[in-house]
Order: sequence, then structure tokens, then C-alpha cells
Amino acid sequence: MTRPLMDTHGRLHRDLRVSLTDKCNLRCTYCMPAEGLAWLPKDELLTTPELLTLVEAAVTAGITEVRLTGGEPLVRPDVVEIVTAIAAMEGPDGSPEVSMTTNGLGLAKTASALAEAGLARVNVSLDTLRPERFHEITRRDRFHEVIEGMAAAHDAGLRPVKINSVLQRGINDDEVVDLTRWAVEHGYELRFIEQMPLDAQHSWQRTEMISGEEILTALRGAFELTEVPGRGAAPAERFYVDGGPASVGVIASVTMPFCGSCDRLRLTADGQLRNCLFANGETDLRAPLRAGATEAQIHELVHECLALKRPGHGINEPGFLQPPRPMSAIGG
Repeated sequence: MTRPLMDTHGRLHRDLRVSLTDKCNLRCTYCMPAEGLAWLPKDELLTTPELLTLVEAAVTAGITEVRLTGGEPLVRPDVVEIVTAIAAMEGPDGSPEVSMTTNGLGLAKTASALAEAGLARVNVSLDTLRPERFHEITRRDRFHEVIEGMAAAHDAGLRPVKINSVLQRGINDDEVVDLTRWAVEHGYELRFIEQMPLDAQHSWQRTEMISGEEILTALRGAFELTEVPGRGAAPAERFYVDGGPASVGVIASVTMPFCGSCDRLRLTADGQLRNCLFANGETDLRAPLRAGATEAQIHELVHECLALKRPGHGINEPGFLQPPRPMSAIGG
């Protein structure tokens, strides 16, 4: 038996976010510049066997949920095969739940195959219901593909389809009620996310961020909200809308941190393990793996990474420094 994935603050880690690629087929203004980024060199990326070896080591160590992220995970050609392999892994508590965070562009073509492969559910990014505004935010005219992708995911049984929406002041902050009402009508679960300092441009400004409290104020002006009990380690504080069963969530990472219950680790597409989304340090798993490290040695490296995890992300501390990697290279 391996040691529990416990950090020095008593937090048990069960959730692994795995970035399949740093590449993305959108260019969201709050994430990356219009020309894109310098993508990771191919020889630095984990091969599929390497990625699966590291994920299996995490599962045998006690990880019970694997979330596939990017970049955009659906641009990876063998994503269905990766889902199949991870869903078949066995840990101390059985097979992990496999989920995915995606921009939705490839879902219409892949949702059924992903569900058959063992994917449990998806989170889809959507910041607006207006096609022209979608084009402005993402710099791509592909709104209807996202809508079709969400419907395909719902029809394939990848439920609940969760929608992640980032609000920007003066751009889409007038859609709080419309987005919520639309999600409820379609049977989707909407979560508003405070914009975080993870953009490639390092241009994030706290004053431009729409806070969780502002979002809740707008929601309470249109709906009766009742807190959903039993949040646990989930990042979203959820509320029943008009008595339920539909709900809406708010992820207020900046203004109302939930670090005390964090159970997440992150593996980047180039094989670096991160103990916090905002960490400035990483633990290299790729080099030891390529040098022939055993599963037991990988487990020790994971525990070393956990031992360095801080009690909180420090965004609200005077000396906070934004991570050098943007969200697209870290994996959400």
C-alpha cells in the first residue's frame, strides 16, 4: 500500500488535472494574445505511453478523479484512446472517474465516442450567448459549434454538462441572468468563474475582475438562491435556482479562496507536477521517467511535491507573483 496523498496541512489529494496539450484552437482575450503562444517543443511533451504511465502511478497512489485539460484536449488526435486507457485503470478505490474541460469545438464529432470510452462528464467554456460577442472574446467565429457540442455531450450522456463562464467588466458582465436562465432551460449546470491572474499577457487587473459577490448580487436580483449543502472539496459554491433542482455555481478563487479544502494536483503536458494552480515551482516527472524511474520512485516524487504545498495560493498577499506559465500551459 502507498502512503495517502496527504500534504503537510492535512489535505488529502484525490483529484488530478492532466493537460494533454498546451495548444488551443481559440484565442480568448483573457488567456492569450491573438497570435497565439510559442507552443511547447514536441520532444518535451509527454508521449502517450509516458502520460499513461504517470497517470497510472497517480491512480495507484490514490487519485480517484482524472480531469483532462489543455490547452484544448480535443485537439489531441488520440484523446479517445487516452480516455479508454485511464478509465480502465485500477486504484485502491477502483477505477477513476474521468472528466474533461474543453472549449467544446470538437464535441459534436467526439462526444459519443468519448462516452463509450468511459468519459463521465464535461465542462465546456462559454462566456456569452451572443455570436458576435463570442467572436470578439475568442477571436474566432465558431459560436454555433460550441452550442452543438454541448448538445451532443448531453445527448451522449455526459451529464451534467457544466458550463464555465468568465465575466469581464464592460464586455459580458451584462449576461449573468441570461446565461443562467439559458443553462437552466437546457439542463446544463452553469458556474461563473472569477477571472484569475493566469493570462499569458500578465495584464490581469483586480479592478477589472467581476467578483463573486457582484455575480451573486446580480443573480439574487432575478432568482431565489438557496445554498446547496455539502460542498466538500469542490471549487464551486453552488445554489439552487428558484428552489431547484437546477443550480448555479460561483468559483471565487480570488475573493473567497477555498484553499483549505483543495484536493487537486496538476500534471502539465510536458510532465511537470504542480501542487497548486498558482505555484511558481514544479516537480519534474518527465526526466526521471525517461531515465527509468520505477512507480515507487514516481510516488516519492509526488510526495515531495505535496510536501511543498502552501496553505493557500497567496493571491491576496502583498508579495504574490503570477506564475510564469499561463493557464493554457498549466492545464485547468
